[in-house]
Amino acid sequence: MTNDSNDRVQKEIDDLYRNQARKVYATLIRLLGDFELAEEALHDAFSAALTQWRQEGIPDNPSAWLVSAGRFKAIDHLRRQKRQGEILSELLESPIDSPVISKSSEDSREPDADVIEDDQLRLIFTCCHPAIDPKVQVALTLREVCGLTTEEIASAFLTTPSTMAQRIVRGKAKIRDARIPFQIPSQSELPDRIESALSVIYLVYNEGYSASAGEHVIRCELTAEAIRLARLILSLLPDAEVSGLLALMLLTESRRPARTDSDGDIVLLEAQDRTLWDASLIQEGIALVQSALGTRDFGYYTIQAAIAAVHAQAPDADSTDWQQIVSLYSLLLQVAPSPVIELNQAVAVAMCEGPQAGLVLVERLLTQKVLQQYHLTYATYGELLSRAGRNQEAIAAFEHALSLTQQVPEQRILKRKLAELSSSK
Repeated sequence: MTNDSNDRVQKEIDDLYRNQARKVYATLIRLLGDFELAEEALHDAFSAALTQWRQEGIPDNPSAWLVSAGRFKAIDHLRRQKRQGEILSELLESPIDSPVISKSSEDSREPDADVIEDDQLRLIFTCCHPAIDPKVQVALTLREVCGLTTEEIASAFLTTPSTMAQRIVRGKAKIRDARIPFQIPSQSELPDRIESALSVIYLVYNEGYSASAGEHVIRCELTAEAIRLARLILSLLPDAEVSGLLALMLLTESRRPARTDSDGDIVLLEAQDRTLWDASLIQEGIALVQSALGTRDFGYYTIQAAIAAVHAQAPDADSTDWQQIVSLYSLLLQVAPSPVIELNQAVAVAMCEGPQAGLVLVERLLTQKVLQQYHLTYATYGELLSRAGRNQEAIAAFEHALSLTQQVPEQRILKRKLAELSSSK
C-alpha cells in the first residue's frame, strides 16, 4: 500500500475513534456484558483495523467491522487467559441472532448501524438505573457513554478527580453486582428514568460547548452527540422537559459560529456578530420552547431555554430584555436553587441596574465555598469591578480567575483583560 493510502487509512481510523468509538464501545458492552472487557476489546479492534485495513482496504461499514473484531478479540483473550469460563460459555453458545443484529449473509452477521446508535442510549439508561446513586449515575454515564475523562467530569461537577474516580468505580460495581439490564426502559418506566438521562446529556453538551480544559473552547463532537441523544429521547418520550432541553441546546448551539474568532479566541455574547447566528436552529429552538411552555408542565431546562430564546430574539445586545431574563432566573431559582444560577442572575441584574447592583450579589456569592474554585465567579467579579471603575480590584479578580481555569482560550481572554486594565493605569 502506498504512503497516500496509509495516510488515508490513518485519517479514517482517527476520525472513527473521535466520532464513533463510544458508540462501538456501547455495543461491545451489550455483547460482552463487561465494562473492562469491552474497553480492551475496543482498543484491540482499532489496533487490528490499523493493520488489516492497510492490507485489505477500509470496509463498507467500519463501525460494524470494529464491533465484530472487538467481540472476537475479546473471546480470543478469554480463551488465552482461561478465565471467566461462564462468560465465555455464554458468548460461544448464544448466537448473535437477536432482532438487533443484521444478518446480511450466513457468513457475516454484523451489528446494524441503527443498533450501534441505539446502544449508546441503552447504555445511558443502564448507567442511570434507579438502583445506582444519582451522583454516581451522571458521572458513570459521562465516563462510559461519552468518553469524558475523570478530570473533565470532576470539573463539570466542581469536585475533585479522586472523588469522581470513586463514584465511577462504585457505579460499575453496582451494575455488575445487581445485574442491571442493558436495555431502554418501557414506556411506563421512562418518565421516572428520564431526569438522570437528561442531566447527563446536558452536561455532555456543556463540556462540548465550553471545554473544561485544553487548547480549544468547543468540542463539536460532544455538542453534536448531546443534541442527537436528546432528539432520540424525544422520539421515545414527547415530554415538555425533553423538548425544553433540546430547545436549550439548539438555541445555545445557534451562537457557536460567532463564539470564537479566526484565532480560536472567545468572543463574548455582547460582542458577537449576530448575523452569524444560525437562524434555522433559533427557529426550531423557539418553536420547541413555545411548545414546552404551552404544556404548563415544564421545569429547569424549559426555563433556561426561555432565557436563551430572549437572547436569540434580540437583534443586538442593547435590545436584550434583561428585566425578563432576571424574572426568568428568579423562576429558575425556585425550581432548582443553585449558586451558579444565582451568579448568572447577578449578571442579568447588573445589566439592568448597573455594575454595583451586580457586585452586591456576587460578593455575597463569594462567601460560598462551592464557588470559590469556579473561575467564572472571579471572571464575573472582575468584569463588574472593571465596569464600576475599581480597576485594581478587578486585576486581582481576573488574576485569580486565571489561576483557576485550565482552558487555553479562557486563559487568553483573561490575560487580555489584565493587559487592558494594566495599560489604563
